[in-house]
Amino acid sequence: MASAVTNGQLYRDMAPDMKARDRRLRVLDVGNARARLLVEHDLGGPTGKTTHASVTRLTSRAFELLEDTIDDNPRYLAVLTAIAEVHHPDASPADYTRAALNALPTADA
Repeated sequence: MASAVTNGQLYRDMAPDMKARDRRLRVLDVGNARARLLVEHDLGGPTGKTTHASVTRLTSRAFELLEDTIDDNPRYLAVLTAIAEVHHPDASPADYTRAALNALPTADA
């Protein structure tokens, strides 16, 4: 049984022309029939751009689920989503660190 598509999951595109490129897509938003995805890795194309895919297709053999967001810690998904939002070809480690820190509640709050 295929798992439900949720924000933060990472998929590999298994299409013949994409498999060799190791194209990986992070789910940003899930609608009724389509999901908005961020291209995180693509050996033959640009990263950091968004695209869409059918939710049904994401759960088929056309895509391979690499990372699931099911975790006992609710902060995990918040950090994954924050990092995905700042990810682009020129992102620095500091960009990822700031995104992660901003996604987590502060100890003083």
